[in-house]
Amino acid sequence: MPTIGHKCPVFQSSLRGALYLGRVRSQDLELSPTPEGKYDMSGAKVALVLCVTQDRPGAEQDLKALKRLFQILGFKSILKMDPTAQDFRKELAQFREHLDACGTTVSCALIVLMAHGEPQGQLLGADGQMVGVEEMVRELSACQVLQGKAKVFLLQGCRGGNRDPGKRPRALPWLGRWLQHWLQRPSTLPSQADILQIYADMQGYVAYRDENGSDFIQTLVEVIIADPDHDLLELLTEVNRRLCEMDVLGLDSDEIRKMNLEIRSSLRKQLCLKI
Repeated sequence: MPTIGHKCPVFQSSLRGALYLGRVRSQDLELSPTPEGKYDMSGAKVALVLCVTQDRPGAEQDLKALKRLFQILGFKSILKMDPTAQDFRKELAQFREHLDACGTTVSCALIVLMAHGEPQGQLLGADGQMVGVEEMVRELSACQVLQGKAKVFLLQGCRGGNRDPGKRPRALPWLGRWLQHWLQRPSTLPSQADILQIYADMQGYVAYRDENGSDFIQTLVEVIIADPDHDLLELLTEVNRRLCEMDVLGLDSDEIRKMNLEIRSSLRKQLCLKI
């Protein structure tokens, strides 16, 4: 007997502003503000922060900013400083096991990973050993309590050695496509649904940080605190707009460089972090 499976679309974005593909009539496509169109945030909101501070000046400033953000949004957070590669795995596994065992209704889990990174997408623990980001995403996706709930990953770390010098915008031919709209929800969900990954940089590029913290974390906290009831994906687009407008000087160069986020999402609903 054939096995029934579910596909999970994932979109990737580095947009800096709202994009409208044409005039949409409300009867054609309804982005509902009703409870069915938003993640239920009435349960507990939890966060796990795994941060390597060794040889990462400014990491403490990012931690202070995140602490303030969690307090405003009502997240209960756990912080692990200078984890080894194995600690990254162990802490996330224990976090997942605790959520499954505690019996509490959880609405959202937010995982913050801050460390040096490698071009292939790995993070470096305090011991210099590597741990895969996708490995950690799969670990949290296995959490039964979080099935159908939003799982957000914030990743502050290099993903390569390239530095973007920027370029002037040019006119592009207009291209618009309609996205397929499903009217009937499946009885079960894909295992990789409801995941949001926000990278401080594009694949292959460095992530910038100084003694004042990283532009990514500092700008993210500033934008969310200013409008915590707004849809997170729209807030992230605003974060990316601000980052793209910044001029960055690398530690080993006096030439101006640019940066932008990479956002990967398989969310099915609007995600507003504060109710």
